[in-house]
Amino acid sequence: MSQPLSPTGPDWPCQVKAPGSQDWERTAARWLRDLLPARYAGYSTLTRHHVLLARHAQLQVEHEIRAVRVALRTCRAELPVLGVSEKAIESTIQLYAVELEQLDRLARAVRLITEALLADARTGRGRQGR
Repeated sequence: MSQPLSPTGPDWPCQVKAPGSQDWERTAARWLRDLLPARYAGYSTLTRHHVLLARHAQLQVEHEIRAVRVALRTCRAELPVLGVSEKAIESTIQLYAVELEQLDRLARAVRLITEALLADARTGRGRQGR
């Protein structure tokens, strides 16, 4: 599925408004929250401090990347023991490869959003520190 490009570049999520536009931080925070397990929505520290939210989202995505890499690296040895067919193993390998590409794109997007949030915080335009 093709997503429209943002003026901030191809890795910028289309769900997030461009930095500096009205409500851009709100759309960034919503997008970042969606990357985290639902239980994190209840932590007001993360919802009030968008840079902290971005940092935690980056950690979450990095953890997912590591988990998928381990799963990919070990599936040929571990899945046959579980009775998984060769065809299913091949499908699983393809699934993991696609997931790694998506997670890499997410990680780049989180980094871009973090940089924009930090730039706003440095100039005093952002919510950080409120």
